[in-house]
Amino acid sequence: MPGCLRTPRAAEYDLREKDAIIRMYRDAQPDIVIHAAARMGGIGANLARPGEFFYDNAIMGIQLVEQARRFGVGKFVYVGTVCSYPKAPPVPFKEDDLWNGYPEETNAAYGIAKRMLIAQLQAYRKQYEFNGISLLLANLYGPGDNFDAGTSHVIAATIHKMVEAKARGQKTIKAWVGERVRCRGSS
Repeated sequence: MPGCLRTPRAAEYDLREKDAIIRMYRDAQPDIVIHAAARMGGIGANLARPGEFFYDNAIMGIQLVEQARRFGVGKFVYVGTVCSYPKAPPVPFKEDDLWNGYPEETNAAYGIAKRMLIAQLQAYRKQYEFNGISLLLANLYGPGDNFDAGTSHVIAATIHKMVEAKARGQKTIKAWVGERVRCRGSS
């Protein structure tokens, strides 16, 4: 139904498949697209499946943007990731720092795939006057977050580890980088 705010689900439209994207755009006839879909996970998942994370994210984004252009979508908002930034940008870092180095090795495939979409939107704006923007969000946390130790992101993983440590009476947890972090309320 045109004009409706709707979030398509993966079971309905596999965004890795061009035909599914075309069908989605035909069905929805959107004026605005907010692309927040991603194959993602925590450090463990990124280390275990870098090829899958690269391919799925690159192909989804590239095809979504191209088909949005072909369907005349009025505005395309791409929600990227801070994982696209280089491993050690200056603090505080700026938008221009995005291109000044290679991302953190543990999630580089994911970060580079997502970085490519920023370049695509810039190129499409220049050549086609395509109205696309990218937003890069830092680590987020919210209701329904994934707390699995192997696949969650850093905030949820840290919360999970601290809750478990407190239940076991531990005073520290092991963070991803191998540092010890004191649990609040521990002496």
